[in-house]
Amino acid sequence: MDNKQDTESTIRMIADYMEKGFLENIVDMFKHSPEYYPYIGTMLADERMGVRIGTFALVETLAELENNNLPVSIPGIASLLQDPNVTIRGDAAHMLGIIGHKDALPYLVNALHDDHEMVREHVSEAIEEIKNSR
Repeated sequence: MDNKQDTESTIRMIADYMEKGFLENIVDMFKHSPEYYPYIGTMLADERMGVRIGTFALVETLAELENNNLPVSIPGIASLLQDPNVTIRGDAAHMLGIIGHKDALPYLVNALHDDHEMVREHVSEAIEEIKNSR
């Protein structure tokens, strides 16, 4: 199995656990394995609503515990600001606001002119949240 297959397999396993409601276990996995943080964007784009909701709960929990590793997830989440799905774009902006790190600002500023009003609102709110968290 190559590295890409290992990564996809790990993301699938974490998402499956998330869907089953094992949030506490997943939080522990992330706390002990910072290499999982870049997977957050992929998890946020999962087709299963339970995984997407669980990913928000994961990020909110990690942000409360320790925000040191969360900035690593920003590029993966920010890439979703270009997703064809309006809901995914809005969720990505909202999650970047939850993370509250200044590294997300350039991505959010680029998304201020999204075609969809809901996305623009989430982007503006995320920018304000980041500016206020400084």
